[in-house]
Amino acid sequence: MATLSTLKNVEGARTESFRKGRGRGTGNGKTAGKGMKGQGAHAHTKKNGFEGGQNPIARRLPKFGTRKTHTGHKTVYATVNLSSLNRFEDGTTVDAALLLEKGVIKQELDGVKILGKGTLERKLTVVAKAFSASAKAAIEALGGEAKVL
Repeated sequence: MATLSTLKNVEGARTESFRKGRGRGTGNGKTAGKGMKGQGAHAHTKKNGFEGGQNPIARRLPKFGTRKTHTGHKTVYATVNLSSLNRFEDGTTVDAALLLEKGVIKQELDGVKILGKGTLERKLTVVAKAFSASAKAAIEALGGEAKVL
C-alpha cells in the first residue's frame, strides 16, 4: 500500500531539461536537430500550410457545406398573412404598432409585409412597408385600403 511518503514518479515521467546547440559533444550541436538550411532551420519562420510551391491541401480539396453570408444589407420583413387580419373590426386602421400590440408579430424588423395567404373578410385600412400583389388586390376588393409607407 502506497502512502504519501512513499509515492514516486513512474519511470520516464520526468526528464531532465536539455539545451540544444551546445557543442558536438552533446549529440545535438551545430544545427541543433534542424537539419541543413531552409525555411524550418531559420528563426521566426512558420510554414502555416505552405507545401513548397505545391498546391496546398486546403486548395486541392473541394469545399463542403454552406458559407455564412453577410446579411446586413438585406431587408427583412415581419410577414403577416391576410387570414391573420380577420381578428380586427371593420374600418380599423391596421399598422405595425397595432400588430405588435395584438401579438400578431413578435417584432417589427425592417417593416411589415402583408402576404396573400388565406382569405380576408373585413374592410380594413392596412398600413405597411410592403404588400404582395394578391394581398393588395384582396384588401381593395373588399373596399379596404392598402397604404405603402
